[in-house]
This record gives sequence, C-alpha cells and structure tokens, in this order.
Amino acid sequence: MIYIVIGTRPEIIKMSPIIQLCDRKHIAYKVVHTNQHYSYELDEIFFKDLDLPTPDYNLKVGSGSHGKQMAKIIEKTEKIFLSGKPDIVLVEGDTNTVFGAAFSASRLQIPVGHVEAGLRSGDMTMPEEVNRILTDHISSLLFAPTEISKNNLLREGISKNIYVVGNSIVDATYRNILIAEKKSKILEEFDFDKHNYILLTAHRAENVDNPQRLLNIVKSIELISQKLDTPMLYPIHPRTVKRLKEFGYYSRLMSISKLVITKPLGYLDFLVLEKNALVVITDSGGVQEESCILQVPCVTIRDNTERPETLNVGANMLAGTEPKKVLEAVQTSVNKKRDWTNPFGDGKTSKRILDIIISRD
Repeated sequence: MIYIVIGTRPEIIKMSPIIQLCDRKHIAYKVVHTNQHYSYELDEIFFKDLDLPTPDYNLKVGSGSHGKQMAKIIEKTEKIFLSGKPDIVLVEGDTNTVFGAAFSASRLQIPVGHVEAGLRSGDMTMPEEVNRILTDHISSLLFAPTEISKNNLLREGISKNIYVVGNSIVDATYRNILIAEKKSKILEEFDFDKHNYILLTAHRAENVDNPQRLLNIVKSIELISQKLDTPMLYPIHPRTVKRLKEFGYYSRLMSISKLVITKPLGYLDFLVLEKNALVVITDSGGVQEESCILQVPCVTIRDNTERPETLNVGANMLAGTEPKKVLEAVQTSVNKKRDWTNPFGDGKTSKRILDIIISRD
C-alpha cells in the first residue's frame, strides 16, 4: 500500500502521472491531501483538470506560519499513517507538506520515497531548501531527476538507494499538453497571438514578502512594457495581491500599459499559455521546468535556482530582480533559438518509480 502525499499545485501535477499509473496497474494506493493550497484556483481545479480521484484524506491544513502549518501536517499525517500502516509514503518536492509527512513517516519507521530528490539552490534562507535537504536525509528511496541532483546527494554523504529516474513533470506535460490544446480556449479569451505575448508569474516568499524585491519586479514589468511592444499576462497569486496592497504597489502595477492581470488559471489553460508564449518570466521552479520542456525561453527572477539543468541547456536565464537586468534577459530571450534538449527525461519517470518500489517488496 502506497500513501501518496500532496499539498500544493506543483505536487498535484507531478504526482498525477504516478496516481494515474497506479490506477492502470491496479497498484494499491491512497492519496493524502494536506490542502496546503486551499483555494479553488490553486487546488480543486487541478484535480478536475487532471481527472484525478478525490483524495482519500483531506487534512485542511490551510495557511499559517511555517511552525503552525508544519505542526498540523505532522500531527495529522501521524494519525493517518498509524491507522493505515502504509508500506511506503511518497512525497514530492520541497514544501512544508513534504517535510512534515516525511518526518511523520520516518518517526513511525515507515519508508519514505522522495520524488525529485537532490535539488539544491545553495540558499539556506529559502524554506524550500531546508525542507528538501531534511527530507532527503530521512528518506529511504531517493528518486533524483538528473545526474546533477544525484551528485548533490552524494556530496552530502547520501550514497544508498539513489535512483536517477527523470522528472515526472515531463510525464505530466507530455500527456496534458495534448489534452490542453484540444480543450482550452484561453488564447481566444485573451485575444493573444501565438508567440506574441509574455507570460509572467511571481509568488515566492523571497520575492513577494520582500518590499524592495517586489518593487523591483513591478519596475521590471514597467520597463518591459516601455521597451517591448508585447502584451504581458500575469495570473496573480492571492498572496502576491495581499503583499502588493500592503506595500502600496498594487495601483502602480494595475496602471502598467500592455499588462493584463487575471486570477490564477487552471492547469490546462496555463499549459497552453506557456507553450505559446514568446517568453516566460517566473520565480517558480515548476514553471522553469515546464517552459524548458515546451521549448519556450524562460527568465527567472531569482538570484539562484535548484534547476541548473535549465541554465545548462540554454533554456533559462537567471536575472534576479534588478529591472535593467530583467529587461536585458528578456530581450536576449526573445531572440533565442528554441533548439535545446529537454534534460529532465523521456516521460517514463512514473513507471520507473513504481517499478523500483514494487521490485523492493
């Protein structure tokens, strides 16, 4: 019995191929959803878009400080694992859901499988970096997406049960872009021409909770609007709206010409927007991966990335948040050839992960 733990949009997406393959192969599993992302736009719609079953458990953890959120996750997953006695707990990524569930399972002597193990940004000020390192060191099976992530684990003294399997986001992207292109009418809704708009996302705490960095992002959007004759679309996270209003930047953002603000979009609509964008600007790790897979140039508004593979193949540029540097990166990316090789695998990651789990029984 596999317990698959999810809590946020990226986890739902990246675990979806594993859940779907369990169904096809009749492998016993249960889905535990912490509900760390709890709004319809960031949670429920993804189950609908991906045709996933309703989770067996919904912990309704919601938002809160790291300590409060983590405490709820640990307490509630412990009860579920004690009663259900899973053979293995699968977690994916680097959120509070991931470490909280892994900690509970580890303390109960239940094996933990960490999907997307070994990613490192080198920035210990990021909660995600702390979560992913701690999770790797208490996991029983480490499913590394690339040789780079495997080597990160080896450098930290982890040498057993590391498997380079690719990234399950490739499985999800390959499958779902075909569905998305048939179902989505999002380009028509916004009246965008293919490869003639910029797609923007920004939500990470390091950016939106820092007044200066958030102001720099607003200034970057203003500068791009002035220098490029290209519309921009920004599906904006509720947390970001809250911070923009708190810091007094919201009206300034809303007044930028060529910028279209919308609420968070469904997964299928967002995939179509990614594939057909001229450039993607983001601070999201998953969007860096998806744009790389979809052959769309990406500009990352962070000072570091745990996805160096995207930089190495030329799909992505690190720009920080200084407006002139962001503009330069966007201008370079506009003319970039889309001929790189996807470094995250062949779309068979989920099969490899389940084959490894089953072979160890």
